[in-house]
Amino acid sequence: MNRLDHQYQMMLWSLLQSKTEKSDRTGTGTLSKFGMQIRHNMKDGFPLLTTKKMAFKTMVTELLWFLRGDTNIKFLVDNGCHIWDGDAYKNYCTDYKDGHEFYEDEQVKRSFTQEEFINKIKTNDEFAQVWGDLGPIYGAQWRKWPSSDLAGGTIDQIGHLIHQLKNNPDSRRLMVSAWNVDDLEYMVLPPCHYGFQVYTRELTLDERIDYFNSTKTPLSRSMDYHHAHMDSLRIPKRAISLMWNQRSVDTFLGLPFNIASYGLLLEIIAKEVNMIPDELIGNLGDTHLYLNHVEQAKEQIDRKSFELPTLKIQSGVKREERDCLPAYSVSDFILENYQSHPSIKAPLSN
Repeated sequence: MNRLDHQYQMMLWSLLQSKTEKSDRTGTGTLSKFGMQIRHNMKDGFPLLTTKKMAFKTMVTELLWFLRGDTNIKFLVDNGCHIWDGDAYKNYCTDYKDGHEFYEDEQVKRSFTQEEFINKIKTNDEFAQVWGDLGPIYGAQWRKWPSSDLAGGTIDQIGHLIHQLKNNPDSRRLMVSAWNVDDLEYMVLPPCHYGFQVYTRELTLDERIDYFNSTKTPLSRSMDYHHAHMDSLRIPKRAISLMWNQRSVDTFLGLPFNIASYGLLLEIIAKEVNMIPDELIGNLGDTHLYLNHVEQAKEQIDRKSFELPTLKIQSGVKREERDCLPAYSVSDFILENYQSHPSIKAPLSN
C-alpha cells in the first residue's frame, strides 16, 4: 500500500464519520471537517492516486492552461478537458437571463443547452471569445496580476518565483497568490486553492550521490566523492518543496486532481531551476464530501492501492519568447508504470 492512497482513504473515512453536515452553495449538502492536511514525499513516486483511475491528461491540460495565463475555456475544450464546462455554462445562462444575449441568427434569439454551448465554444471563435472567458481566475492571477502602476501593467508571479529561486533560494517570500480581493467579484468562481509557497534546502552529499545513482550509472561507494565532484556532474544542489493552501476541498472529485496538479507544478518548477522535488504538502480548509459521493467514497476506501507511478518530462522543449517556462504540451509529460483500479463515476456539483 502506498502512503498517498492510504492518507487519502483515511481522509475519506474521517469524513464519513463526521457529524458535521453542512449546506452549501450548490444545494447538494456535505459532510465536512476543517483543517486537514496531506503530505507526500516525491521520492515515493508521482502523486497520482491508484485506488481509482485518474484522468492524467485532463489534469495536465488544466495546469498548462493556468501556466499560460489563460482564462478562456476554449483551450481546455479544444484539448478534451471539460473540468470548467459547467462553470462557463452557468455563467452563460446567468448572463443570458440578464439580457446579454448572443444571436445565433439575427432573427432568432435563443439560449443553448450545455452540449450545444460547448460545441459553439469549440467551433465558433467569436462565440468563444464572448462566452468562454471565466474572468480573472488562476491563470490571470498567476501570470498577469494587475499592477498598481499608472501604466496599467501586470505582474508575472510565476516568472518572479522562478527568478527568486535562481537568485535567492533561501527567501521566505517564495509565494504565489490567486486570492486577489479586488478581482473576486469578476471571477466565475473564487479560487479554491488560493495560494502556494515553495521552500528549498541544500542537499547533503549522500542525497546528491543517491540522486545520481537513481538516474545514472551508479557510482562506486568505495571512492571518496565530494560536492565539487557532484558539481562537475551537474547534479542538483538543492531540494525544493511545495505547500498549497485550499479554502474549499471537494474531497472525492477535486482533491485527487489538486494533489496531482501541484505535484506536477513542483516537478516543472524543479526542472526549471535544477532542483530535486522533495515534499508536497496540502493545507486544507473546509474539507468536505458531497452527500451524493458517499457510496463512491465507501467503494474507494475498500480498494487496495498499487505502487505509485513515475513521471518523465521531455527535455529540449522550446521556450516561448519572454516566458520563464518552456512551451510544454501534454505529450511532454510521460507517466510510467501507472496501475490503478477502474474509475468511479460521481456527479460534479457546480
